[in-house]
Amino acid sequence: MARRETDVRQFSPEYLSTPAGAGRRCENMKSNFVSLHPYFKVHPGKLDAVKAGFSRFVEKTATEKENLFFGFTVNGDEVLCREAYTGAEGVLAHLDNVGALLAEMLTMADLTRVEVHGPAAELDKLRKPLAHLNPKWFVVEAVLKT
Repeated sequence: MARRETDVRQFSPEYLSTPAGAGRRCENMKSNFVSLHPYFKVHPGKLDAVKAGFSRFVEKTATEKENLFFGFTVNGDEVLCREAYTGAEGVLAHLDNVGALLAEMLTMADLTRVEVHGPAAELDKLRKPLAHLNPKWFVVEAVLKT
């Protein structure tokens, strides 16, 4: 099967916000985005304080043009942040944007695992900048095309 070349400009936030690009956001969500999955173990007695900070993360992230989705899930004293961006640049911009909030959260919780999922070309852009997090890299291999 021949690979189809994709013009990455069709996934830019500027293009996606135009009438012509409106339908592309869903296509981008299916295979070309990068998702970041940091897992945290909350220190004893700090869960309420950690949860209280979720809204500040959401508020800051809402300003990011390359963000596709963002939210927290909780299982006892474990927290997962579910988030995705149109590409590697969006991940890096997000980490810069929430850096101070993340530093504060890390006084109340330990980062136990980081996963990064996406196309190989996008993951390659993140390997050096995220190396200090020792992430697990998941390369997209197959997607549902509708």
